[in-house]
Amino acid sequence: METTQFPLIISVDDHTVEPPGVWQDRLPRKYRDVGPRIVRAPLKEMTFLGGRFKPVMGDPGATDGPLGDWWVYEDLRRPLTRLDTAVGCARDEVRLEVITYEQMRAGSYDVSARLADMDVNHVQSALCFPTFPRFCGQTFTEAADKELALLCVRAYNDWTVEEWCGPEAGGRLVPLPLIPLWDARLAAEEVRRNAARGARAVAFSEIPPHLGLPSVHTDEWDPFLAACDETGTVVAMHIGSSSRMPSTSADAPPAVGSTITFANCCFSMVDWLMSGKFERFPNLKVMYAEGQIGWIPYILERADVVWEENRGWGGIADKVRRPPSELFAEHVYGCFFDDAFGLRSLDAIGVGNVLYETDYPHSDSTWPKSREVGEAQMGHLPADVVERIVRGNAIELLGLTPEGLWR
Repeated sequence: METTQFPLIISVDDHTVEPPGVWQDRLPRKYRDVGPRIVRAPLKEMTFLGGRFKPVMGDPGATDGPLGDWWVYEDLRRPLTRLDTAVGCARDEVRLEVITYEQMRAGSYDVSARLADMDVNHVQSALCFPTFPRFCGQTFTEAADKELALLCVRAYNDWTVEEWCGPEAGGRLVPLPLIPLWDARLAAEEVRRNAARGARAVAFSEIPPHLGLPSVHTDEWDPFLAACDETGTVVAMHIGSSSRMPSTSADAPPAVGSTITFANCCFSMVDWLMSGKFERFPNLKVMYAEGQIGWIPYILERADVVWEENRGWGGIADKVRRPPSELFAEHVYGCFFDDAFGLRSLDAIGVGNVLYETDYPHSDSTWPKSREVGEAQMGHLPADVVERIVRGNAIELLGLTPEGLWR
């Protein structure tokens, strides 16, 4: 494949670091002193073991530790870290440390700078997951004041639709709203509110019970799923959206979890395939951001065997009436940014079920060489297949224009 022929990328998994004013500019005045706000303070201590991130903020104004910008909201103290925005740094400089806005690449939070970095990376359009709310809004789900939390969800959605993906972005940034996970009916209302202004995706948890929420095997999520089904809204699940990254023990180093990040996607996909939801909601689509794709063929093979041989006692005979692999082909999308093995397994996965991503600005990101990585890993594929993976499938799934733009 000639370099000039590689299609412009539509990334279905990038991230935004929210500017300080997202909530302060949008919440009612009475909530501004208690809503999410930025405080500059030193780091007291921070660990990341067994998949658990535990930072401790020092006193604002003190100088007894490295200074960082912290989101403060109710009892939560969450710092900006180098892992949130690592692009532009040498790999050896990417450490678990607190940072300020001035120490990160401006494309992390500024629209014009983001578009410039997308140009450098051969990226036309991008769907971005949040940072402070976490990947599906867990921050607000865990909050004590649910009235304020709902306002925070709506404020984030207003910001992402009207400003982050607003006129300055020229259709190149694609909105990914949040929902109030604690109430499926409120979630359905929020899906419809944002679908009415063009949003075609919504963030959700890969494994809701890890957040103390009902599983997809219950009927609790049906109002939300019905809204997604009716509006053509894609359920987008990012690794870690259950607030629990895979690990093996409390003292396992981060490298263990980093190697098996796909595991939550694997577990989640089996949940969905065995839930009966795809047959109840025939227009429903789900996607797994940053889960890679090389693991999918075996899971589909095993799921089909279980469905064929064990469904009588496996609790699915009355609700899963078709082989899971068929349901996968119609409803599920795997997303990758660096998976040469998965690309050699496309026949078993399905060309129409694969999406491309760059993970900007995280430490795993292929920026600024996503094009080169794609060329190296997809060079054996026909041009029409590359076109579908790199942009065509995303255009269809997210309802983008034929040119690959939002609205």
